[in-house]
Amino acid sequence: MSGKYLVTGGAGYVGSVVAQHLLEAGHEVTVLDNLSTGFREGVPAGASFIEGDIRDAAKWLDSSYDAVLHFAAFSQVGESVVKPEKYWENNVGGSMALLAAMREAGVRTLVFSSTAATYGEPDEVPIVETARTSPTNPYGASKLSVDFMITSEAQAHGLGAVSLRYFNVAGAYGSCGERHQPESHLIPLVLQVAQGKRDAISVYGDDYPTPDGTCVRDYIHVADLADAHLLALKAATPGEHLICNLGNGEGFSVRQVIETVRQVTGHPIPEVVAPRRGGDPATLVASATRAKERLGWNPSRADLAGIVADAWAFAQNVSN
Repeated sequence: MSGKYLVTGGAGYVGSVVAQHLLEAGHEVTVLDNLSTGFREGVPAGASFIEGDIRDAAKWLDSSYDAVLHFAAFSQVGESVVKPEKYWENNVGGSMALLAAMREAGVRTLVFSSTAATYGEPDEVPIVETARTSPTNPYGASKLSVDFMITSEAQAHGLGAVSLRYFNVAGAYGSCGERHQPESHLIPLVLQVAQGKRDAISVYGDDYPTPDGTCVRDYIHVADLADAHLLALKAATPGEHLICNLGNGEGFSVRQVIETVRQVTGHPIPEVVAPRRGGDPATLVASATRAKERLGWNPSRADLAGIVADAWAFAQNVSN
């Protein structure tokens, strides 16, 4: 059965891929984005587009919508440390306004783009949803605050909600891919070296307690991530706030990623070892058992070379 969905932040990386998947599944999609970090050309063909802010969602949201998928957040960890007020105002204040608009319109289903940054430094890996949450930066704290907000909304007002906590999202899907400004994610940064846009890639610490001394992260293909959002829409239950981690359950080190980019692109990737960054855990790997059990989700694009190849194809198309 087709539905009608509002995708906030649908001009951004993950939001645009999810919007595209919704369209391909036969749904009606409206993207709401203020284009502060998103791109107008990132909105998939076939989606309606509203250039606006989530704080004003009440202007456009009405009872004809079946659900909201919420991606409209600032997500730069470093920036959140120096400009925390920007993150509290948009990520928390904007989400509060969105929930109020949903309540007023009678839209009772929400899928929220949360983050592994809610956990902070993990006590053990793989990380499960019942792990202690202790964010190490305002970005993670703002997302955790929204999760608390959603839980109380579900309990008090019958909202059916699913929060999906991502680890490292990568890859591309057709014309939708990663192009943050500024870019802070490893795979696109290494690809910029392959394109000649950077002289070298910085490796922040090579003395971690990992097999090759560099940090290990769990990479998930953005298309697998999108599949989980569509499944979450079906799993949302009135009065319940379900939280699921999304990841492959397997980690790749910084040096493994760099070597994979060398193999995929055929370019030498010079690397420079730099001091560790504060707050960088040695290993972050997700347990996605709950997502598999509750959503029926099973990632099918876990191969790192395939993830990098898709990201490389997108990067070349964007630069041409």
